[in-house]
Amino acid sequence: MLPRQELLNGIENRDCIARIIDLAEQALKTWEITQTEFLSPPEIAEAQGIFRRLTEIQALSWGGYPQAERQRMAIARSEIPLDSSHVEIAAIDISGNFLFDTATHRDFLGSLLGTGIVREKTGDLIVLGERGAQAIVIPELVEYLEMNLTQVRTVPVKVQPIDLSELKVREPKKKAMTTVEASLRLDAIASAGFGMSRSKMVNLIDGGDVRVNWKEVKQASIAVKTGDLIAIRGKGRLEIGEVSVTKKQRYRVELTRYN
Repeated sequence: MLPRQELLNGIENRDCIARIIDLAEQALKTWEITQTEFLSPPEIAEAQGIFRRLTEIQALSWGGYPQAERQRMAIARSEIPLDSSHVEIAAIDISGNFLFDTATHRDFLGSLLGTGIVREKTGDLIVLGERGAQAIVIPELVEYLEMNLTQVRTVPVKVQPIDLSELKVREPKKKAMTTVEASLRLDAIASAGFGMSRSKMVNLIDGGDVRVNWKEVKQASIAVKTGDLIAIRGKGRLEIGEVSVTKKQRYRVELTRYN
């Protein structure tokens, strides 16, 4: 048995992580590969932290393409080979003419969930503008959605399965930069990386729009470190690279911005 209570200490997404521990125990007992539903980035981060503490069990997450935010996780004993092919996912194309009635990510997601499925059964949604969208789902849902997803907003749509290789994923733009700051405070580093004023960054943090390693933070004064990922809703992500100290005792920080 895994040390459940010890593993759950300090965990925010307790119900989700408890279910993942159940799947891990099942994988240990049966020698079979188990799978989660789709997980959000904060859930993935906490689950990965759990598995790093365990030697007898391993986990691998995959969401259909390298930058996927929502992913399923396959779990197996450490002795069993595990790769992305063990994560069962499928993709669908949702096609329609959205030229005169533009649909957003929220519209497509609302129509998907309106068929009666739950969010945990769906992965990322890729909006293609006037042509429709693509969605990643569990394989068992493909036929159901072909029959039941017939309209998004006022637009009739047709759903058909596609290969994961047909996903039209936009590669994120990447920009490397260096900043020198008096401290490693979140508001200082993030304002430099995202090119905005410190006061505006503080407002975004206070408003709950900023996440560090996928967890919402509301303290502008927390210190960031190498490897941290700062995400701002609607503005992209910032990865903290190498941190060094200058002769004047200031911090030189390597940053990579994705948007």
